[in-house]
Amino acid sequence: MKKIIKHGAIAALATSALVGTSAQAAEYTLRFAHFFPPVAGAQKDIFEPWAEAIEKESNGRIEVEIYPSSTLAKPPALYDAAKNMIADVSATVQGYTANRFPLTQVVELPGLVNSAEQGSCIIQSLYDEGHLDREYRDTKPLFFFTHGPGGIHTTNRLVEKPSDLEGLRIRRPTAVVAKILEGLGAQPVGMPAPEAYQSTQRGVIDGVSLPWEGQYTFRLNELATNHTEVGGLYTLSFIVTMNKQFYNRLPADLKQVIDNNSGMKWSQIAAASFDRLDEEGRKQAVEAGHNIVTIDGGAENPLWKPVLYQATEEYLAEVEKKRMPANKVYARAVELGQTTCK
Repeated sequence: MKKIIKHGAIAALATSALVGTSAQAAEYTLRFAHFFPPVAGAQKDIFEPWAEAIEKESNGRIEVEIYPSSTLAKPPALYDAAKNMIADVSATVQGYTANRFPLTQVVELPGLVNSAEQGSCIIQSLYDEGHLDREYRDTKPLFFFTHGPGGIHTTNRLVEKPSDLEGLRIRRPTAVVAKILEGLGAQPVGMPAPEAYQSTQRGVIDGVSLPWEGQYTFRLNELATNHTEVGGLYTLSFIVTMNKQFYNRLPADLKQVIDNNSGMKWSQIAAASFDRLDEEGRKQAVEAGHNIVTIDGGAENPLWKPVLYQATEEYLAEVEKKRMPANKVYARAVELGQTTCK
């Protein structure tokens, strides 16, 4: 039986008692850490079903404990939590750790992704084809996915053209998205999504860059009532990854259980959740009577394209200077988006 370790002392104690009564039946206890709230779609649609599949297919020999809400590690430290055995599996955004996954982050660039389904297919395919191997030597990646297209959501000013962003303090998730926002005239403020609500509420920031799913999951529709959809503005890559030592000490049949629950199958399960929640987030804003502007042509719009194109070129050039094949990986990502992952 899967155990969910929730944030808070009482819940933790209660769950510890449950773990103590059932852990004897399991040969291995797998601690799964992530930053999403326990009520989030990622928890319910992705991580809990994955845990259930692992427990069922291992005949209960692997027990999974899920630690949501950054209980074991803050979002930027979640990847290292899996690497260093603070957690056995973690789910996080690679871009929360700046400059560590530059080839992976090509998927964030404008004009590349129009849905979580497409983006997840692209990033999982890039990994499966070996383009990203050098960035994941210290853990065992299980599956990759993306959210849908990111948008701009503001509290007081409706953004209809790039100049409307001038001077606005906008939460940005990663350095790549920061470059995009800077080019558009905004002042990017770095923070993981779970911190955005409080910062918006206190007026520390004037808005956020998030997909509709993020607006819904982190309750930002309560505060940011002006929304700008720029199709293809950016997207983020996520990873679910495992500690190598944990995996290596499993017997062959249990390694096979993990392998059977890795790769494109789970990438697309995750994508379906994010695309569904994009619809929910937008519907919530519409029903609340918010202001929603959809930019004609998205990232190809003449007012927006020059800045977005420049951000792409500058990012690829920076990564190439580090002797990494950014142009090759980006070209393959574009090709995947137009063919296999269309």
